[in-house]
This record gives sequence, structure tokens and C-alpha cells, in this order.
Amino acid sequence: MASHLKRKIEHLSLKLAKHSLLRCYSNTSDLVVVTKQKKLHLIGINRPEKRNCINDETAAQLRDAFDAFEKDDDAYAAVLYGKGGNFCSGYDLEQVAKGNFYGITSEQGPMGPLRKLLNKPVVASINGYAVAGGFELALWCDLRVIEETAVMGFFNRRFGLPLINGSTTRLPQLIGLSRALDLILTGRAVNSKEAFEIGLATKVTACGTGLGNAISLANSLCKFPQQCLRADRLSAYHSTYDSTSLEEALKFEFENASKVITEESIKGAQSFMKGVGRHGKFHLEALEDKDQSPSS
Repeated sequence: MASHLKRKIEHLSLKLAKHSLLRCYSNTSDLVVVTKQKKLHLIGINRPEKRNCINDETAAQLRDAFDAFEKDDDAYAAVLYGKGGNFCSGYDLEQVAKGNFYGITSEQGPMGPLRKLLNKPVVASINGYAVAGGFELALWCDLRVIEETAVMGFFNRRFGLPLINGSTTRLPQLIGLSRALDLILTGRAVNSKEAFEIGLATKVTACGTGLGNAISLANSLCKFPQQCLRADRLSAYHSTYDSTSLEEALKFEFENASKVITEESIKGAQSFMKGVGRHGKFHLEALEDKDQSPSS
């Protein structure tokens, strides 16, 4: 009886282990931690002793992590976070103090992937300090979940380090030129309450719950038809940064969306006629095509 029970427990443990491996794969380097969870890539900056400031090697590993996310057809969204209590305190000034300007002067930039526009959304989980280049990392993400005790700001203003990672372009588009100039010129701290009020934060959460809320938000994006979501996201970025006129933006939006209609919209409308998503419900699992990955 005891041996039979032992075999059953061992069999159950093996099944659970296999199930866990299928659902979540983790790869750890010295400086960046990548975990694959369902349709997500969780990408963590792992220099807690330095408040997750970015040196050249960390920047390279961040670029590699997001390149892998972009190429993974099974990944629909990513969450960027910092290990050990802080999101990111910016570029590692120790390198600058030693006269190492390679990361700053390289075409790829010193903070990793910030000069790229990905095809898929990234959610930032912000806690502790997200300052200087760390603030720029947060602005690069599509959505920002911020813990109530977090602090953001261009603290690099104090040390004569200019903004070279897109913030003078992104921030005015997010919150308007007047507010952006306030933060850029003064370098002052922004708390979670103000961040939410001026449109920097998508959601404010209790201390210690930011990552869980960011993962939940990212998972909610994964439930939608992906080609449509990515087309609308790209159109929004195009109209904000690339469009030369309203007429051109409308033309791009129409052409960008047209191909999605025959591939996803008809199927979605058919599901609605069968009762899926009625009365504003967001239980859309029936719309998911489990046999095909969306095209990027």
C-alpha cells in the first residue's frame, strides 16, 4: 500500500514538473533575467546592488532579450521590471567617470533597446527608482504600472548628462510640451500620484504588487486577436511620430487595417453572432486561434 502510494506521488510530481516546464521557462544571466510564462516574456534587470543601473553589458543583454521576444512567434507581450526593489536608476555613471563613452556614443545607444520600435507591446512594472535613463526605459514601454512609492525623474540633470534615448521626443507626445519641459529642465522627482494624473502611469498599485499587476495587464492583451491589436498599435505610433498630415495618417490607418479584416475581423464577427463578448464581456478565449501564431 505504501509503495503504491509512493509511486502515485512520484507520478503526480513528474506530471506537475512537466506541466510547469511547459508553462514557464526561465533563463538567467548575470545581468538580465528572462522568464517565458504562457504568452509573455518577463524581462528583469538584475543589478540590485547598483539599483539596476545599466552598464554596456547590461544594455547588450537587454537588447538581446527584446530581440528574442520580438522573434518569438509564441510571445504576444513582454513585461520589463527591475530586481531587488528598484526599476532602474539610469546609466552607470562609473563608466562615464572612467572616461568610457562607448555605450553613450554607439548607434545602438547606452540603455539597450530604446532606439527600436517593437512590433509587440511592452508593459513596464515600476517600483523604487525609475530615474534618468531608467525613466527613459519606462517611457519607451507602451504601458506603465507604477507602485505608489515609486519615484521617476530626470535626475541626470544634476550631472550634465543629456537625454539621448528618445525622451525629448516621447515625453512631449505623452504629456504635452509644457509638462514635458517642466520635467526635462528641472529634473525634479515625480511621485506616483502625479504620474497618474498627468498620464505617465497607466495604473498605480500598492507597494509590492506592481509586477503582479503588470503581468495581469500584459496577459489581458494576449487574449485579444493579435493581428488587429498590433495593427492598431502601429497606426497609433505612426500617427504620433511619422505622419506628415491628417490625410496621410488616415490613409496609413486604413491600409494598415485592411489586411486584418479578412484574416481576423470576419472570424470575430462570427463569434459575436454566436454570443461571445455580448454585453461588453471580455471573456474572449473563443476568439483565440490555438493552431496558428499571429504574424508580426
